[in-house]
Amino acid sequence: MEKVKVMIVDDSKISCAMLEEKLAKTNFVVCAVAKTAAEAVQLYAEQEPDVVTMDMNLPDADGIECTRRIRAIDSGARIVMVSAMKDASLVSRGREAGISAFLQKPINTNDLIDTLMILCQSRIGQEAVLRESYAKPFVRALQQGLFSLIGVHSEVEFGVDNRHFLDVSGVAVIIGLTGYPTGRAIVSMDSDTMRKFSMIMMERDDPDMISEEEASDSVEEAANIIVGRGVSNINDVFKDKEMRITPPGTIVGTNIRIASPKLTTFHITAKTRIGEISMNVGFAEGE
Repeated sequence: MEKVKVMIVDDSKISCAMLEEKLAKTNFVVCAVAKTAAEAVQLYAEQEPDVVTMDMNLPDADGIECTRRIRAIDSGARIVMVSAMKDASLVSRGREAGISAFLQKPINTNDLIDTLMILCQSRIGQEAVLRESYAKPFVRALQQGLFSLIGVHSEVEFGVDNRHFLDVSGVAVIIGLTGYPTGRAIVSMDSDTMRKFSMIMMERDDPDMISEEEASDSVEEAANIIVGRGVSNINDVFKDKEMRITPPGTIVGTNIRIASPKLTTFHITAKTRIGEISMNVGFAEGE
């Protein structure tokens, strides 16, 4: 999915820099910065952003008038007022002009991104929001975790998983996700990959020196670290609605079927020299 485009309308260099910094680690990208109402209308027509952040005080017009001009060329424009002021009169006049949401400076990252996500969800869909903002951090966590734990590089395949179940033969580590959104992550691999993984992690040269219990325990510990890293990646952005992980549960066997009812689920497959290592991440619908 392409980045979600944001246009910033503000004549303050500092305010613009702060907004760009808050969006830097997200799937939102600043496509244009306008310092005047006239420039904002021109850039909106050229760039067609998904959402606009609007300051109240501009050199040639106020933010409400600028909003009217933008909505005259696009009645569906999503505009967020980001201003030092947020009194009842301003909110009332802003809503009449078509402003969708109001944030008062100074704003925190979580409030900004939450607001942008809610406004853009109708355009890009809940699945896309979950994929870009919540599932993708686990892709990075899996690659980084595998390299730091066992020193292997990986090529990753990532996408939505429309099945309502996961079939595993080997080992599966299930870790719950609490907070916002709720869900669960499953790290899995086949038995041969599990044994190779545990040998490297435990620095053993002889496969006979590792029991099946030690091998599964190694994967469980690694999964806990990897999923924890993914959650930390998310919490770095959404600072006020922290996600947490539950203690892991591990299943070893063949033809294991794990149900994923009412979850929007994504599969991540890391292809490595010791075999494929998978992560299945699902989020509760409606979150």
